[in-house]
Amino acid sequence: MTNALQQLIREHLDRKGWSYGDVARRGGIPRSTVHHLATTERVVRMPQATTLEGLAKGLELPLEAIRRAAAEACGIHVYDTSPTAEPDGTADPDVALLIASVQKLSADDRRHVTALVESLLDRSGRPTGEK
Repeated sequence: MTNALQQLIREHLDRKGWSYGDVARRGGIPRSTVHHLATTERVVRMPQATTLEGLAKGLELPLEAIRRAAAEACGIHVYDTSPTAEPDGTADPDVALLIASVQKLSADDRRHVTALVESLLDRSGRPTGEK
């Protein structure tokens, strides 16, 4: 049975076609650490903050997503009360990724994203068949 951190790491590696070494180089952490976190079924204690930061950087994922997965892998359930939370208390990973990614954009690019979102919201509010 895989834990939340294993699942997150493995899914991202598969999706990107990366190896443990690729993630380690990108994140500045040892390959053995990435391998250990991706293969250990039971994480006994929370990894150090620098390890989580390196893993987030190496996987190109928001630090909060890595922290949440690591906490759950240690048996610590994190309840999300943010507006992006689902009724069962879990966060929508797509929304979390979008929010974290938007913060990395320039002010000009954020305006473009805002315009796109507003356009999509306008379009989704129209009755079917209208353009």
